[in-house]
Amino acid sequence: MIISHLIAMTLAFLIDRIVGDPPTWPHPVRWIGSLISKLEKILNKGNGRKIKGFIMVSIVLIIVFSMTLFVTFLGYYIHQWVGITIEALLISTTIAQKSLQDAALEVYRPLAQGKLEEARLKLSYIVGRDTDELEEREITRGVVETVAENTSDGVTAPLFWTMLGGAPLAFIYRVVNTCDSMVGYKNERYEEFGYPSAKLDDLLNWIPSRLTGFFMILVNPSYVWGKSQTWHFLLRDAKKHPSPNSGWCEAAVAALLGVQLGGRNTYKGVASNRALMGEATRPLHFSDILKTNRILRRTSVAFLLFLLIGGAFIEMAITWIESTLFI
Repeated sequence: MIISHLIAMTLAFLIDRIVGDPPTWPHPVRWIGSLISKLEKILNKGNGRKIKGFIMVSIVLIIVFSMTLFVTFLGYYIHQWVGITIEALLISTTIAQKSLQDAALEVYRPLAQGKLEEARLKLSYIVGRDTDELEEREITRGVVETVAENTSDGVTAPLFWTMLGGAPLAFIYRVVNTCDSMVGYKNERYEEFGYPSAKLDDLLNWIPSRLTGFFMILVNPSYVWGKSQTWHFLLRDAKKHPSPNSGWCEAAVAALLGVQLGGRNTYKGVASNRALMGEATRPLHFSDILKTNRILRRTSVAFLLFLLIGGAFIEMAITWIESTLFI
C-alpha cells in the first residue's frame, strides 16, 4: 500500500507543479475554509472557548478525514490505478508549490518595474501585515519570508504526511493548517478559540519544518557563506521565531541568501517586532524573490526524493518482516 501512496504522491507533485490551483476550479480547501468559517460563527462565543475551538477542529477533521478515506477506498476497491489516480488528484490539492511561486512572482514583477503601489497591493494578498507604506526592501522581505515559511506549510509538510498515510493524512494536515491560518491568532477574538488549532498545527509541523530547514541548507548553494557557516546560522536563529516551526525555514533562507530577515511588522496599525535572522551582508533586493523561489523548487524536489527513498525502505522492511513471520 505504501508504494501506491508513493506513486500517487509523485503524480500529485507533478500535477501541482504543472497545473497548480487554477482559481476557477473547485478546490477542497475552499470548502474546508467555508466549513471552518460557519462553525466559528456558531461556536466562538460565550465561555469555554478553548473547548469549543477543539470541538470545531474535531468536527472538521472527522468530516474531511471520513470523506477522503471513503473516496480513496472506493477508488482502490474499483482498481488499484483508479485509486492511485483519485489519490493523486486529492493530494495535489493539499500542495501549493506552483501557487506559492506564482504569488511571489505577482509581487516581483511590479516591484522590478518600480511600481510600488501595485507591489504593495499584491503583497497584501499573501501576508497578514500592513503593506500600505512598505518600501522595496520591506516588500521583498515580506515575500521572501512568506515563501520560506510556506515551503514547509504548503509543500513539504503535506508530502511528509502523505508518505505516512496517503491522501487521508494529507487532508488531516491540511485541515489543521487551514484552521490555524483562519483562527490561530493571538487576539481578543481568537486567542482562546484558536488555541487548539494552533497547538495541533505546531505538533504536525514540528518534524517537517526541521527537515525542510535542513534540506534547504543541504541542497541549495549558499550565495555568501560556506556550508558550515550556514548551518551555524540555521541552528542559531531558528529558535528565535515566535513560532516553534516557522523559524527553521526563514533562518535557512536568510543564511543561504546572506541577508537579514525579521524586524518590525505592523498588523492593523499595531507594531510587532520579530527577532532578526541571518547576517546582513547586503540589503535585500527584489532579485532575492527569484532566489527564494529557486530554493523552494530545489528543496521540494529533494524532499520528495527523500520521502520516496524512505517510503521504499519502509515497504521493503514491512515485506521482509511479513515474510519472516510467515515462514
